[in-house]
Amino acid sequence: MRFLLDANMPRSTAGVVQRLGHETVDVRDIGLAGGEDKQIAAYAKEHALALITRDFDFSDIRNYPPAEFAGIIVLELPEDAVAATVVKTIESFLSQPKLLSQLVGRLAIAESWRVRFRPALS
Repeated sequence: MRFLLDANMPRSTAGVVQRLGHETVDVRDIGLAGGEDKQIAAYAKEHALALITRDFDFSDIRNYPPAEFAGIIVLELPEDAVAATVVKTIESFLSQPKLLSQLVGRLAIAESWRVRFRPALS
């Protein structure tokens, strides 16, 4: 899969995603580091990239309908979570082929101990 990493993700996330066989684009590398959410969403849609973020604004399905995206992963972790915790949570999600195969067109809320999907998995 192809992923767009939001600016609130540790830089080390890209290495883990790539090690698991996926392509990554970091918003900081394409001039969107300070970009508004709508700009980041538009880029993800235009380039068919699943978004990985800690920004809960992207979990508002009224503003960011999951069906319009290659997938949205929002990490729900404590504000003070260290980079290692963030990266471990993404690695856990991406290491589960069943979850990954169902991401397109869905919002996934990933916590350190569970993943919830909208729309829900059947």
